[in-house]
Amino acid sequence: MSKIIALANQKGGVGKTTSSINLAASLAVLEYRTLLVDADPQANSTSGIGFDPRTIKASIYECIINDIHPKDAIQKTHTPNLDLLPAHIDLVGAEIEMINLNEREFKMKAVLNKIRDDYDFIIIDCSPSLGLITINALSAADSVIIPVQCEYFALEGLGKLLNTIKIVQSRLNTDLEIEGILLTMYDVRLRLSNQVVEEVKTHFQDLVFDTIIQRNTRLSEAPSYGVSVIMHDASCKGAINYLNLAREIIRKNGLTLVEETSTQAKV
Repeated sequence: MSKIIALANQKGGVGKTTSSINLAASLAVLEYRTLLVDADPQANSTSGIGFDPRTIKASIYECIINDIHPKDAIQKTHTPNLDLLPAHIDLVGAEIEMINLNEREFKMKAVLNKIRDDYDFIIIDCSPSLGLITINALSAADSVIIPVQCEYFALEGLGKLLNTIKIVQSRLNTDLEIEGILLTMYDVRLRLSNQVVEEVKTHFQDLVFDTIIQRNTRLSEAPSYGVSVIMHDASCKGAINYLNLAREIIRKNGLTLVEETSTQAKV
């Protein structure tokens, strides 16, 4: 059975979609069957991995609202072991359509349970909000990764998100854990970046991943080519950072890590 990890932060621009795409791709390169679920109406994970959301005929929206089987919506990507359950702009209306549904907080969980045994990891890219779709993702997930950018407003809104997670844990998903806080957009040259790292680690200690995602041009370029950074430039800092994050998560979950030589050969 797979491990379902949601990446959530209601604050935009923290590297959530970038982290979702590249963590999923890194797990796939490390030979774990991985599904990337785009649960954001902006569909940036969908376009960032090489699909045009306008041409998608079946998405997570149809799975939730119309009970389409997720296997009929899942797309194979160019990365071996990596599949995508895409999003579409229609997902904007899903929250309104779900209001009067029974068990509305568990619709995504029901969808993912149908294909859970087909994957080792399922990574959910949540929208930058704390709406019903994000609540669905947290209800379906085993754990949540919280991306936090190394900038001035790093901790802004984090308390609200943690409170939402506690509510989900108490009322909807008692098994939900915090996988970790991921520091992103780190610039070693900036004093502010180092101060934010120190502050977050002081406040949250063991919850913070050892891996820090550095600012990297290749990381920013990759979505315009419709590929993950590891497929764009496997030797750049961004690719190395996300591979290290994937390894850290694999070790944390007590799974077998592919030998470094095997990984380098595949990359």
